[in-house]
Amino acid sequence: MNRRLTRREALKHLGVWGAASLVGMGGCRTGAMAAARRRPNIVFLMADDHASHAMSCYGSRINKTPNIDRIANEGVRLNNCFCTNSICAPSRAVILTGKYSHKNGVLNNRLKFDGSQQTFPKLLQQAGYQTAMVGKWHLKSEPTGFDYWKILPGQGAYHDPVMFEMGQKQNLKGYVTDLITDAAIDFLRERDTDKPFCLMCHHKAPHRNWQPDAAHAHMYDDADIPTPDTFDDDYSGRGTAAKTAEMRVDEHLTPKDVKRDPPAGLSPAELKHWKYQRYIKDYLRVIASVDDNVGRLLDFLNEAGLAEDTVVIYTSDQGFYLGDHGWFDKRFMYEESLRMPFVMRYPREVRAGTTSDAMVLNVDFGPTFLDFAGAPTPDDMQGCSMRSVLRGRTPRDWRTSMYYHYYEYPAVHMVRRHYGVRTQRYKLIHYYNLKEWELFDLEKDPHELRSLYDDPAYSDVVTRLKQEIERLRQELAVPEDTGA
Repeated sequence: MNRRLTRREALKHLGVWGAASLVGMGGCRTGAMAAARRRPNIVFLMADDHASHAMSCYGSRINKTPNIDRIANEGVRLNNCFCTNSICAPSRAVILTGKYSHKNGVLNNRLKFDGSQQTFPKLLQQAGYQTAMVGKWHLKSEPTGFDYWKILPGQGAYHDPVMFEMGQKQNLKGYVTDLITDAAIDFLRERDTDKPFCLMCHHKAPHRNWQPDAAHAHMYDDADIPTPDTFDDDYSGRGTAAKTAEMRVDEHLTPKDVKRDPPAGLSPAELKHWKYQRYIKDYLRVIASVDDNVGRLLDFLNEAGLAEDTVVIYTSDQGFYLGDHGWFDKRFMYEESLRMPFVMRYPREVRAGTTSDAMVLNVDFGPTFLDFAGAPTPDDMQGCSMRSVLRGRTPRDWRTSMYYHYYEYPAVHMVRRHYGVRTQRYKLIHYYNLKEWELFDLEKDPHELRSLYDDPAYSDVVTRLKQEIERLRQELAVPEDTGA
């Protein structure tokens, strides 16, 4: 009889130790560095929709995240980490495979991840690591490449969630962020201590519709959260796409999002402010729970004597609009959704308080984990190990531009398909089915309020950036997209 293994059985009957190759790859594919005396454990913490500007280590004006800050203060903070497709399932597929969306097959949230393809957890298994995935998976297929997994179905529920442990359904009682952390700690307690481990602990929060637990339900009750500088953006400096997107705080937050009817007699501006306060306070409350649970996990690593030998990462699958441009959600190539937080602690290698402005991408995560594990990066992975960047030593040939491509239209929020290039100073975006372009000078216009595409003074910049887009598309073998 075929029977799913329990956690204890799975951890007891693990696969054969794989020999780790230590062959260098050349160029940005550093692959394995010189053989390390110890291969570190990896704890990969990821939230869903946690914008970096809602983290105090990134200068948040609206909340404090002391436990996430612990990771940054004791390690490294990356200031220019970006996603290649700002939406949940595609970003997760990019991270797992080290390949862009057009290569891994998950262009949008509606497509199923092909679990038979190569992923960094499978390669870590082959290198002798014990691997686990706990929390939000969101890829429609069952996890592969993990010795143990316990996941939410789809988006999952905030309260009393269903979870699937190695395929077996469980009806749990409690708050989802606590339960995910409980499962992560249980894995650490019961792991095979003869092997290094990679634990992926992925939280549902702070995904819509932002339901806090009892412990944080009344945080900010007496506060008025400041609105962002672009809260009343009228989109006059951009084209059709920004004007027609359906994720405005004033128009598109639903009663389910704000969880009560508004007071009578509010003016349009007052109603918008009221909705924003209802939204942002719940968003920050669920983040406070995530931060508390990050602290629980860090404390366990300390108590178990694992902290020195463990790489700990905290990130999010993409950024999010916190009222910026009058929006919630993500998807656009504008900074608030493009930018990902990334903080990491590894005392044996990374100096406390390190920061870097180097441009790193979610496609780099898998190669980086393999590098720390002493395993080579396969030729078909499109990212680069950023291990040197994390140590504060950016290679001379490190990337100076990045390619982005968003595919999900028509769909919820109605953000048009687009691709583009970002350099340290400029961003050029092509809404190809609208035949519209936008150019932003990020040095002079960091909020991206006015496109300069038609400004004659920037014609040479446009020409150079179009050439760079084509270079990147050819290098990454991006096919033509003929969608809507």
